[in-house]
Amino acid sequence: MIDLLNKDSIKAHLKKLASAVEVNPSATIAGSITRISGMKLEAAGISVPMGTMCKIMISPTNIINAEVIGFADNVTYLMAVQETYGIKQGTPVIPLVNAHGARVGMSLLGRVIDASGNPIDGLGHIDADEYYSLIAKPVNPLARKRIGEPLDVGIRAINSLITVGKGQRLGIFAGSGVGKSVLLGMMTRFTKADIVVVGLIGERGREVKEFIEENLGQAGMEKSVVVASPADTSPLMRVNGAALATTIAEYYRDKGFDVLLIIDSLTRYAHAQREISLSAGELPATKGFTPTVFAKLAQLVERSGNGINGVGSITAFYTVLVEGDDQNDPVADHARSILDGHIFLSRSLADSGHYPAIDIEKSISRVMPAVASEKQIQNSLRFKKLYGAYQKNREIINVGMYQHGADKTIDEALHLKDAMESFLKQGINESSDMSESVALLSGIFTR
Repeated sequence: MIDLLNKDSIKAHLKKLASAVEVNPSATIAGSITRISGMKLEAAGISVPMGTMCKIMISPTNIINAEVIGFADNVTYLMAVQETYGIKQGTPVIPLVNAHGARVGMSLLGRVIDASGNPIDGLGHIDADEYYSLIAKPVNPLARKRIGEPLDVGIRAINSLITVGKGQRLGIFAGSGVGKSVLLGMMTRFTKADIVVVGLIGERGREVKEFIEENLGQAGMEKSVVVASPADTSPLMRVNGAALATTIAEYYRDKGFDVLLIIDSLTRYAHAQREISLSAGELPATKGFTPTVFAKLAQLVERSGNGINGVGSITAFYTVLVEGDDQNDPVADHARSILDGHIFLSRSLADSGHYPAIDIEKSISRVMPAVASEKQIQNSLRFKKLYGAYQKNREIINVGMYQHGADKTIDEALHLKDAMESFLKQGINESSDMSESVALLSGIFTR
């Protein structure tokens, strides 16, 4: 037991904490909580940098973590990682060092961890052997290798029509219930990547287990690391969950591996960052989102990509939830501007039983010209033209108003309609590699 009113007792207890959370030597002793305002805690008596982790000592058996999110005059603002029940005026606050990072290693493969790096799969302790900061330094863009090699994701429509390159960053834009999780599960199992890192950020708790067991499966889990920070965790945990997943991917990239990083979802990350910024007193700018949110989105996305001097790669897919299928909400609009392409999932296609429900007309890969052959690009453009012509004239065709011979493009689209729709559909357990996908695309036009 420790005496929370005795400084020597507090210091003695802190010496027993793990080395990863040592007391900050620049802090004389604890500060103390002076006020709670919503999710924001105010403390006096400490002066530490932004992002510093602290211990809030509610009782001898209830000690929680908090992070410094701002300060003004002699007041330091913090946000707690866990629930704040029991905190009162005068509760001690002790700054820590070496706490804003994560231990990483090959032993993480096949494991499920939370945003603090602790295992939650019941498989015991993880012996990670290296330490990486959650805040990475920006990489010189001139030191990165250019994207010039395609990545096989096992999805026929993506491989042939929206070809992905190693080190590319794409967004998967989707509303609720259009098969987003199923598509991600297929990609994690079929993508020709050495290692898969999945960050489940802000999703419903039950979806974590469902994604692991139903979508990822045992085969997919063997080469994967899953970071889970569901919706009932604090905003800090959700933000740190995305940062931790990216940090783990960076570790494997630095080891020379080709990594597939999936963050589901970027929208929940933005919402969590908004909660933190608003609690710190930042004023909103665009539909309730603060300027910091958009800055943090760009910083997170820029951490993925090819490694320095061509060593390893991180190909990243970020899901973006479009509320009410509005593709122009602030997060979706900003995400499109900072990503290297986007894949839209269509509710109308999903409602008609067309899976994966990829809207080919609205989806694009900005690096496809650098990783696909000229013939494939021509076939892709031709496919999109014919498919788009049929979709635009579908109503008049279905009611019998279209007369054959009125338009050559529509005539060809009608002739190839069944072949194109069959090409775009793919079963959940069906894999189609790059060479097969490109050959099937070419085969549509040689019938």
